[in-house]
Amino acid sequence: MPGKFYEAPIDEYLPQNGNRGYRVSRYELELSYKVTSNRLTGRATITAVTTAGRPRFAFDLSQSLVVSKVLVNGAKAAKYTHQHSKLVITPQQRIPAGGVLSLVVQYGGIPRPVRGPWGEVGWEELTEGVLVANQPNGAASWFPCDDHPSSKASYRISITTDSPYYALANGILLRKQTKASQTTWVYEQSEPMSSYLATIQIGPYRKHRIDPPHNSVPMQAVIPPRLRANFDHDFARQPQMLEVFTDKFGPYPFEGYTVVVTDDELEIPIEAQGISVFGANHCDGRRGAERLVAHELAHQWFGNSLTIRQWRDIWLHEGFACYAEWIWSEAAGGPSADQLARAARHNLAREPQDIVVGDPGPLRMFDDRVYKRGALTLHALRLELGDTGFFELLREWTVRFRHALVTTEEFTDLAGHYSLMPLRPLWDSWLLAEPLPQLPPYGGR
Repeated sequence: MPGKFYEAPIDEYLPQNGNRGYRVSRYELELSYKVTSNRLTGRATITAVTTAGRPRFAFDLSQSLVVSKVLVNGAKAAKYTHQHSKLVITPQQRIPAGGVLSLVVQYGGIPRPVRGPWGEVGWEELTEGVLVANQPNGAASWFPCDDHPSSKASYRISITTDSPYYALANGILLRKQTKASQTTWVYEQSEPMSSYLATIQIGPYRKHRIDPPHNSVPMQAVIPPRLRANFDHDFARQPQMLEVFTDKFGPYPFEGYTVVVTDDELEIPIEAQGISVFGANHCDGRRGAERLVAHELAHQWFGNSLTIRQWRDIWLHEGFACYAEWIWSEAAGGPSADQLARAARHNLAREPQDIVVGDPGPLRMFDDRVYKRGALTLHALRLELGDTGFFELLREWTVRFRHALVTTEEFTDLAGHYSLMPLRPLWDSWLLAEPLPQLPPYGGR
């Protein structure tokens, strides 16, 4: 990151989210949750470095939660206000640029999802338990944060809830302790993580280990017992997916991978760092959602390890994950990536040609055309570079920017080193123009 006190600009797609004047390095969340009453109490300890000498600092926090106490560097805050989903804190003494900003925020209430153009995101009640899906701005529904994709930090998440329930958060389970009818689960996420990728999952689940055949990445499932047989069938090829993606994309970027299947049905699966969440409807006993299993696994590289600095570059997450579906199909003996790409282009040609993939706008950043045309951009690049150069590029991309922030310009610049011909016409036509280009002819490899 350029500059000792670098801070990200406010994102033009979500200008109300993210804050200035500091960079968070760590969150420690101590949460207690009652499933029956949907009551959350929390204590957030936030460690940051100031990037400017400011009289006050703002954090994103939903109005559904009430703040009861704020400490700044061990002393009671001179003042704090909580309005319009912003917690604004004034320290007793001004902190110079480069100084330590250590906050403790005690809060509680009935957490509710954040409503926006993309529906409701964040903390959501299930029939029995909780699902947390923050993308793009739902983290503030359950903890005070700098809710910006470029704000990565380490996390320790402690969640105390009713003992019959399984509680999962990002990272490695450090300890689990039961007292009376309550169990406390403590997780450590040491690799840097954006706030939208932080999650809590609570439900009537059991944990099952998944034995990978030839790799050492620990994989596990956290699922309702009634879905075990379907899961064992539907997700049976996930270890092979991991092998394929490790070969194509480089080493898996985290210490482990967990799949959650909720007892409820979900419209779409959800990715979090080190975790993917599926609904009971995605576990049908017929492998009906296997392409989505591949898509969510691929997000661990593209989205969770490599994370966009700004939301307009979301094709770097979704286009890559969509293309991973086609790579898996090809590796598993299904239709080739070229066949799937040409079918996708045929379907896209019947859609309105009014979207720019490289800057779709906030209302369209989750448009399926961003996903599919982003994947087609990669296939066009693969046809241009050939398989050897294309996959060498992807592996260098994931290694060079492991756990870091990325932009479209960084990817296009790196890709240029793998081509003898200028790639600007490819980027201009696929990422920066509305009309849908033709795919180059398939020459075989």
